[in-house]
Amino acid sequence: MERVICLLLGYLLGNFQTAYLYGRLHGVDIRQMGSGNAGTTNTLRVFGAKAGLIVFVGDVLKCALAVVLARALFGGSRPDILYVLMIYGAAGAILGHNFPFYMGFRGGKGIAATAGLIASFHPAFIPVGMVLFASVFFTTHYVSLGSLLVYAGFMIQLVIMGQMGVFGMEQTALWELYTVAGLLTVMAYVKHRTNIVRLLKGEERKTYLSKKNKL
Repeated sequence: MERVICLLLGYLLGNFQTAYLYGRLHGVDIRQMGSGNAGTTNTLRVFGAKAGLIVFVGDVLKCALAVVLARALFGGSRPDILYVLMIYGAAGAILGHNFPFYMGFRGGKGIAATAGLIASFHPAFIPVGMVLFASVFFTTHYVSLGSLLVYAGFMIQLVIMGQMGVFGMEQTALWELYTVAGLLTVMAYVKHRTNIVRLLKGEERKTYLSKKNKL
């Protein structure tokens, strides 16, 4: 039951689809603009850096809040599976972001929301995630490549830390943690399948913070 509560709570928070709501405030449907994705990168390309930052912060916070609430609700009663419950909360938020019910289940790709998971799950993930993304983005300007690398890094680091005993859980709970994280990773790669094809062909769009982006 705790898992269901965390998943549903996260899903409700994830339905605060920041890019879509920002676009509506400006009289447009972000899904009809640019790449058609309701996420941070498309908002940045369509509306500019300030809008992109607003959307990014919103998406990060909703997932981080789902993780924090899971910790607050069950930290005292279920410390044996606390990190499992936290990742269920994050999974719900990412699913809500990617598949919001009021948008016909057509949302974003979940990367900014995943940044909220990384920021709130354990402090050790923050510097690794930042270095991985920044090193790729500022050398290639491919958001998709940096995002996919961060996901792979998160998964690898999660397993390493889990097996080192950082999360203080039994192996059965760790396997569940790895499974949920693995499914989120697979979903991220599936959502980015067209980006992966363009990367392989050398046709992926680049994104810049300081100048006009091509739509």
